[in-house]
Amino acid sequence: MDRATIVHDNFLRRVAAGDLPAGAKPSGPLSPENAVALYRAGCLSRALDRQSRAMQKAGQGFYTIGSSGHEGMAAIAAALRPTDMAFLHYRDAAFQIARADQVPGQSAAWDILLSFAASSEDPISGGRHKVLGSRALMIPPQTSTIASHLPKAVGAAYSIGAAKRHGPEHRVLPDDAVVMCSFGDASANHSTAQGAFNTAAWTAFQSIPLPLVFICEDNGIGISVKTPKGWIVANFAHRPGLHYIACDGLDIFDTYRAASQAADYARTRKRPVFLHIRTVRLYGHAGADMPTTYLPKSEVEADEANDPLLHSVRLLRDAGAMPPDAALKVYQDTNDRVARIATQAVTRPRLKTAQDVMASLIPPPRPCAPTNGPSAEARAAAFGADLKAMAEPQIMSKLINWALTDLMLDHPEIALMGEDVGAKGGVYGVTQKLITRFGPDRVIDTLLDEQSILGLGIGMAQNGFVPMPEIQFLAYLHNAEDQLRGEAATLPFFSNGQFTNPMVVRIAGLGYQKGFGGHFHNDNSLAVLRDIPGLILAVPSHGADAVGMLRECVRLARKEQRLVVFLEPIALYPMRDLYDDGDGAWMRRYPAPGTRISLGEVGVTGDGPVALISFANGHRLSLQAQAQLAETGVETRVIDLRWLSPLPEASLLDALRGCTHALIVDETRRSGGVAEGLMALLAERTDLRLARHTAQDSFIATGPAYAATMPSADSIVAAAKALVT
Repeated sequence: MDRATIVHDNFLRRVAAGDLPAGAKPSGPLSPENAVALYRAGCLSRALDRQSRAMQKAGQGFYTIGSSGHEGMAAIAAALRPTDMAFLHYRDAAFQIARADQVPGQSAAWDILLSFAASSEDPISGGRHKVLGSRALMIPPQTSTIASHLPKAVGAAYSIGAAKRHGPEHRVLPDDAVVMCSFGDASANHSTAQGAFNTAAWTAFQSIPLPLVFICEDNGIGISVKTPKGWIVANFAHRPGLHYIACDGLDIFDTYRAASQAADYARTRKRPVFLHIRTVRLYGHAGADMPTTYLPKSEVEADEANDPLLHSVRLLRDAGAMPPDAALKVYQDTNDRVARIATQAVTRPRLKTAQDVMASLIPPPRPCAPTNGPSAEARAAAFGADLKAMAEPQIMSKLINWALTDLMLDHPEIALMGEDVGAKGGVYGVTQKLITRFGPDRVIDTLLDEQSILGLGIGMAQNGFVPMPEIQFLAYLHNAEDQLRGEAATLPFFSNGQFTNPMVVRIAGLGYQKGFGGHFHNDNSLAVLRDIPGLILAVPSHGADAVGMLRECVRLARKEQRLVVFLEPIALYPMRDLYDDGDGAWMRRYPAPGTRISLGEVGVTGDGPVALISFANGHRLSLQAQAQLAETGVETRVIDLRWLSPLPEASLLDALRGCTHALIVDETRRSGGVAEGLMALLAERTDLRLARHTAQDSFIATGPAYAATMPSADSIVAAAKALVT
């Protein structure tokens, strides 16, 4: 007999016999009527857990993690408002059920059963995953098991105050909203969670509004590894900047009391709260996990004896809200009702094709109020003397700075954030003067934590902002890449496009930075970005392209709700010359406001039959090689890809018409580099003679050998000659 059946039988037997666990008397602000409603929500959560197991055994249901033992989360929902954004732990079905009771027309049982059945009619994920979530209930879906949703919860909470000061067009949270995020005691140890706690405390320490409730559901164990007794209390009861409140999650009266205090504290004081709720875990971790294989049977039975539904029956009796026989009937009727509904849910259609699954990778476009560009007066006030300098060719870093200024003038919902972007103006001066032009609300100097920087952007995007987080160096992204992969990119996918987090992530990167940095500041690997479904990767090579592409990136985020990474080649920030020292041929004039380079549009220089296909630093080197090859009679055309994910297939193939040979010049590594995808594309779609010239599979050195492992103009010439001969 499995543990779920044991817990069920114990409940029926003990309630019928009046054998209820001891505990505190009901007290606090929870009314008898509302206590009954919370008990009903707990019964429904329990019945859904039992039904999910039955569906799996029948081959009609799929992997789920149960909520049994965590039914007290219904009281948390009752203490919050349905307009308070909730990022939920995977054991929080009772929370969603109780919140559905607050919103007319919502049917939590039907919705969750459709999710169990992986039906394409599941209203949150469309059958892509078993997730809790609802657009109507302001519950974005979460798939994480390691609390990686906490950084964006911090960002969403920060956005409430920011939106009050600079209201974005598509804001969804009211001025007095609270954000909550829940997680397990084991997940509280994860670096992502610890970063979020630290960021929240760091923010609150500076008296910056942050109405956030962290909820730690402490059942004392991860999958099989126990949390040391007292560990959560010792870590969080006295942490500066976090107000600690504890409650017994087995007691809906005590939980409602504590949750009401936490919500009121966060809502009125605009400061973060850590609500520590005691729970038990019933049935084991998930699926077929058997807790008796790694825990003493006596401990498993002790938790089962503390079934929170048994405690609720006692509390309802003692409060005069419902006698045990009536509570038992509610439990039985709820199980019967769920079983009946499940017979219908398993008949609903499921996803069948790759097209069905991928339909929500790209979020739907959203209507945006038209903009006419910044006025002449606004530009004059912001740019000052820089307006005159726009008539002269400039380096890339200066042109990006001006593009950011124009974009922020035109779109007040844009906010920049990152390490040193404000007062310092960035390590390379790209964001200089922006904090003076737009203030610290829109140019945010963050703490040194890439996960928190991206989380801030993701959370603000869910409240209508168009964030532009900056990652100071490409190598630093690896500290936080799951925020893009596991949080930002998956949100529209698992919400069927109902929740989105559009933003433009600016990253300084790639190699060829002379005399500085080594592999930490010269990272030439883009593999981690190119394999994220739905992400757009833009990489300009010179200043004018950077301006046009950045404007397109903002349009893609603002109107198409896309997740975009704009990678800025560090070595090209200050570049002035192309062929000879002092020729100034790499500088460009500032493109007129409104001029854009569309997604997928490539650049072409020359019309020879030998194509040199490259991007960023490789584009500049290919132009140098083009001049050398022309002297030997080899006529080339240099193609600047600009867009590396998705690859600009149509425009690239069009640019190759009339070519006989193609050399791919790739400054990323031979293994996992951009050239691999290009070689496959051209081998499948053309009859060209192909070769690739890439960087070596190596990290980059500091000092004179900084470029030794990457292509050079001379090596490109040699590779092209070898290809044509």
